[in-house]
Amino acid sequence: MKAERPDTRKLKALQRGHIAEYRAALCLMLKGYRIVAMRYRTRLGEIDIIARRGDLVACVEVKARMSLEDAVFAVTDTAQRRIRAASDLWLSRQGDFQRLSVRYDIVAVTPWRWPRHLPDAF
Repeated sequence: MKAERPDTRKLKALQRGHIAEYRAALCLMLKGYRIVAMRYRTRLGEIDIIARRGDLVACVEVKARMSLEDAVFAVTDTAQRRIRAASDLWLSRQGDFQRLSVRYDIVAVTPWRWPRHLPDAF
């Protein structure tokens, strides 16, 4: 059995990540959230999903891991700072930003399980 090329492994990981994000978005929509943006990128950082329910904006980091604990611990302090910086930029561009409240969530996507939404995770 020959080893996969590094670019093939990277492509498969990217595909797994996109599938996890779509599963997470579906989970959030079924909970009453409206998906405002996916993979929102700025020079300061990236937010996997920006979801909104009323005046609440949830900036969601999606982690596909083998366990819930692995997913939670994969969101490092550095990642949290970058997500917060990107969310500040996104909020500043919203016309109604003054009345919005922001929350930072994690959605853990594990094999053969429904995604777990962890509100106010960081």
